[in-house]
Amino acid sequence: MRIWLKRLGMGLGFLLILAVVLALFASTLGERKRQRVVDVKVTGVPWASDAPALEHGRYLFRSRGCADCHGVDGGGREFINDGKGMRLRGPNITPGGTAGHYTAQDWERVVRHGVKSDGRPAFIMPSEDYNRLTNTDLAALVGYVRSLPARAGGETVVELPLPVQALYGLGAIQDAFEKIDHHLPPAQPVTVAVNAEHGAYVAQMCKGCHGPGLSGGAIPGGPPDWPPAANLTPGNNSALARYPDVTSFVAMLRSGKRPDGTSIKVMPFESLRELNDTDAQAIYAFLKTVAPKPAGQR
Repeated sequence: MRIWLKRLGMGLGFLLILAVVLALFASTLGERKRQRVVDVKVTGVPWASDAPALEHGRYLFRSRGCADCHGVDGGGREFINDGKGMRLRGPNITPGGTAGHYTAQDWERVVRHGVKSDGRPAFIMPSEDYNRLTNTDLAALVGYVRSLPARAGGETVVELPLPVQALYGLGAIQDAFEKIDHHLPPAQPVTVAVNAEHGAYVAQMCKGCHGPGLSGGAIPGGPPDWPPAANLTPGNNSALARYPDVTSFVAMLRSGKRPDGTSIKVMPFESLRELNDTDAQAIYAFLKTVAPKPAGQR
């Protein structure tokens, strides 16, 4: 009996060592993957400089999630620090920071394609949410960022726990570059109105967490204590069932709370509450038209 217990202990010890070795190897693959150089051909969209466009760019910056990672002043912001090895900080993107030297081509690559000016993938940048920005909106957004007062410092911080780095190395977690169809032409402008077509355009910002099909599930690369993203389709376990009308849905975006008063975790409400009434109501109109999917299928 003791011999078998000894053998069992040795076997478990061997498996543990093997698992650690494999994790370290996968982590190394992840670091190599982060350092790879990718090539995306873009023409560049000249940034806007007129006052109405810059005001629209300010609205996009604050309502589409940019301020969540880069700060309201663009000087950079730590947005995750779980005390367990995951620490993420968006860089300073003012003229005095990381993107101060960016050309129009550089801006298009990083915003639409998730590729930094040196050709490496931007691991955290959710470019899958912004790939479908129209040229007009991209020009306004970049123009506004370039108009921000220059600030010094504020470098990117990407510290990942070993399991996340390993999963990235093995392909279970993708960066934005891997999620995007880089052959799609820029989206064409649609009429700004409370309808499903405009709502589909605005709701692109939801896909990074809720998935391309908006049915939610575990958020790839997120901290382990994050709840799964909700199913935004009318399918089973749909979060939409909580919001029988547009008024209740918009109230949730403004307050960060469900109709029963409970708080929603993880959602970027600092940005969502900045959505104007037309955009917020249009999202609801669009979600009501999405094909039902079972929850968790991304």
